[in-house]
Amino acid sequence: MAGSQDRLHLGSYPTPVQDVAFGETRLMVKCDDATSPVYGGNKVRKLEYVLARARERKKTRLLTVGAVGSHHVLATAIHGRANGFRVHAILIPQPWTPHVENNLRTGLAHGLTAEAAWEPSLYLRVLAAMDADTEYISLGGSSVAGSLGYVDAANELALQVTKGELAEPEEIVVALGSGGTVAGLLVGLAQTKLRTRVVGVSIAKPVMIVKALCTRLTSRVARACGVDSAAALSRLVVDSGSVGAGYGYETADGKRASELAADAGIKVDPTYTAKALGSALSHARANEKQPVLFWNTLSSATPALPDVVQSAPLPHELRGLLRGAP
Repeated sequence: MAGSQDRLHLGSYPTPVQDVAFGETRLMVKCDDATSPVYGGNKVRKLEYVLARARERKKTRLLTVGAVGSHHVLATAIHGRANGFRVHAILIPQPWTPHVENNLRTGLAHGLTAEAAWEPSLYLRVLAAMDADTEYISLGGSSVAGSLGYVDAANELALQVTKGELAEPEEIVVALGSGGTVAGLLVGLAQTKLRTRVVGVSIAKPVMIVKALCTRLTSRVARACGVDSAAALSRLVVDSGSVGAGYGYETADGKRASELAADAGIKVDPTYTAKALGSALSHARANEKQPVLFWNTLSSATPALPDVVQSAPLPHELRGLLRGAP
């Protein structure tokens, strides 16, 4: 397991697995929205290793990148600040929703400092913002260090199977964005006796680039963990048909999945987890005899903000990143 390396203990594990009926279709659901009572989701497992590395390197400031309503940026702001780091983000545009704007406001309320950028200049801005006290955290926390959290998670799941808490899944269906979650699961599963495949549901375009980045990261994580990268990658299936118009845009299948999830008491979001749930339901319907596990990476409900914070004007530069904002 990856856990031989130092990590901060931000979360509570194992996260539960539920057997859930979504209309007439049943799925097992791994509830990683419950990783932390402070602010959960898949970013917590990654940040445990990433923040430990920053502390070991005696850094006092974290620098990361993401869309203006990024859950990764928000999680880094909340957990980074709670562990004594200053947090700065370079943000790029995203379609506006109330949820996206609330994530931005919440990050700022937790001490996040941020600046706007457009993709051609993004990494030039990163270079300009770096200094000797700063630890850079890659998009989505998807580095080798961040992925170790999901190497642990795959081993955690294998132990839950061994204990009889769920049947061995034929497939794990999970959102695929920056690739760290999928890479860690692939490598972790290769350490276990499970035969489970991982269906990574691309939530961004171009899918070919998303897959290539995930493949590269998986190979690097495998080397770090002493695992054969070909064996890990042989488990990967990329769903390229659920992305819709691209990152941040709702799809019809995702919307239907969200409605079924709400009826079942499960929360998903349109950018990541609704698309993954829609794909998981399709896989389960296609072969009802093969157990399918939907890995819910949803970040927890955004902490409530005082009305005065919610109504305060956003910095003009950052508001300009909210595409279509009223």
